[in-house]
Amino acid sequence: MNLSKIYEKAPAKINLLLDVLRKREDGFHEVEMIMTMVDLADRLEMEELPRDQIVLSSQVGFIPLDEKNLAFQAARLIKERYGVTRGVYIHLDKQIPVAAGLAGGSSDAAATLRGLNRLWNLELSTDELETLGAELGSDVPFCIRGGTALARGRGEKLQTISPPPQCWVILAKPPINVSTADVYGKFRVNDLKEHPSIPNMLDALSRQSFQEMCSSLGNVLESVTLNRYPEVRQIKDCMIKAGADGVLMSGSGPTVFGLVSKEIKVARVYNALRGFCKEVYVVRMLT
Repeated sequence: MNLSKIYEKAPAKINLLLDVLRKREDGFHEVEMIMTMVDLADRLEMEELPRDQIVLSSQVGFIPLDEKNLAFQAARLIKERYGVTRGVYIHLDKQIPVAAGLAGGSSDAAATLRGLNRLWNLELSTDELETLGAELGSDVPFCIRGGTALARGRGEKLQTISPPPQCWVILAKPPINVSTADVYGKFRVNDLKEHPSIPNMLDALSRQSFQEMCSSLGNVLESVTLNRYPEVRQIKDCMIKAGADGVLMSGSGPTVFGLVSKEIKVARVYNALRGFCKEVYVVRMLT
C-alpha cells in the first residue's frame, strides 16, 4: 500500500524518577528512570520525494534542519540501514520546547522512524525500531514505545509498567537551555546522600495512588542543575508554594513539572508561574 503522506505525533516525556547508579567504562552513566508521556507534542508530516534526498523544514527558525537534527539523523539511518534509495520531505511542527529535558528531539527521531517504516513499507517490528533508535540517543527507544516504562542501562533497556493515575501536569521552562552532557559531566554519583526509590514509585503506580506517586518523585540530576541555574530552583519553589501536589525537574532540566489532582488548583499554579516564566503549559498525562 503506497501512502503518499504520513503523519506522526511526537509527544514529550517527563521523568517521574531519575536515578544514576554509576559511571560506565563507555563514558555513559548507568541509570534507572521511570518515564511517561504527556499531551504536549510535536507533529511530523512525511512525504516521499522523487529524488534521493532528505529535506527537513519547520515553522520555527531556531532549530537545525540538517544532520544536527535528530529527525534528519533518524531518516538517514533508516535509509542507509535498509537500502532505501527514495527521498523524503519531513515537515516538523515544533511545539515542545528545545533543550528542555522533555526529549523533544528524541521523540521527533522516534516519530520519524515510525513514520518512515510505514511510508516505505519496511515492516519493522517495534523491537527493531527500538534497537535502531538506541543508536541515535538513550531516550529514543522509549519514545518509540511510548506509554510508561522503567528504563535501565543508559535508558535503552525498557520494561513497560502501570501508567500513572490521571492528573494535570503543569510544565514550566525558564528562558535558558541546559546541555544534558554538561549536567552529566558535572554530576558526581559518590556525592549523593540518598537515591529515590524505584520500588516505592512502582508500588504507587500499580496501586494508582496519586499521593504516593507525588511523594516518590525524585531526580538526582537536580543536585547539579538547581545549583547552577537559580531560575530552575525558583520555578520549583514557586510551584510548591502555589500548591502543586508533586514537583520535579524533568531529565537534566531546565523544565520543571508540577502534578495537580484537582482542576481548581491548576489556575493558581499557572498564574503564579506566568508572573516570571513565559513558557508554561497545562497538559494531561497520556495514559
